[in-house]
Amino acid sequence: MTCERRTFYKPEDVVTVVKRKIDKASLINETVDYLTFVPDGEPTLDINLGKEIVLLKNTGLRVAVLTNASLIWRRDVREDLQKADVVSLKVDAVNENMWRRINRPHRDLKLDIILEGMTEFVKEFQGTIITETMLISNVNYGNEPDKIAEFLGKLEKLNRAYIAVPTRPPTENWVAPPKEEAIIAAFQIFSEKLGADRVEYLIGYEGNAFAFTGKVEEDLLGITSVHPMREAAIIEFLKKAHADWEAVERLLKEGKLVALEYGGNRYYVRKLEQKADANPNIPRKH
Repeated sequence: MTCERRTFYKPEDVVTVVKRKIDKASLINETVDYLTFVPDGEPTLDINLGKEIVLLKNTGLRVAVLTNASLIWRRDVREDLQKADVVSLKVDAVNENMWRRINRPHRDLKLDIILEGMTEFVKEFQGTIITETMLISNVNYGNEPDKIAEFLGKLEKLNRAYIAVPTRPPTENWVAPPKEEAIIAAFQIFSEKLGADRVEYLIGYEGNAFAFTGKVEEDLLGITSVHPMREAAIIEFLKKAHADWEAVERLLKEGKLVALEYGGNRYYVRKLEQKADANPNIPRKH
């Protein structure tokens, strides 16, 4: 756990690898909507994030950043994020104790300062702003959605607010979605504060539309390193790639892929390396 920004990779190396992936996708007529920085750790910990965004935009593609916003109180982080086309901010609570229970932030982080940093960032940002709020049973329900919606209503130029529930394997076994009534109530509260046209659910399975670049095992490991896949999604993916289940069995046997159950479904995720991950706000993606 750290709050200090540092270099993780050379920006030029990142761009080289991304361009290679773009070229492979182009050869098989895959459409790239966005080049997206997603967390394996928090993206804004990368001190070269701004430079990488600029270099990647030279490809002609739009760039998005999904961040837990834990470092957005820093001016240099806000300046880096200004370069993106889309920024997604995580707002699971506006109550300090509740936020700490859900997000487990670094002890030096303060929620009020982070929320202030979000407000400052949104005032300056010229791109698309979205937020994501994860509702968890017996944690941030009751009056908290009303308080969150009130805060989101103060964010100028907020394009869309997503209400999410855990649909993938969480860090802790006790984490579960709230009942349907609580989700509906939160949606109504958000709609009243923000306008129904700016509120959407992220409460169901997101579908099986995963892209591939031709190298099945490499693609599976790339996807499952940041995005657990249901068994049905992998079956459809393999069919699209004209491959069979042996690729999955091989990755499982080699210990590169693991299978687990959650919510009555079987998921496949990339096996985590035993290393100290730089991540000040652990459950950015659940």
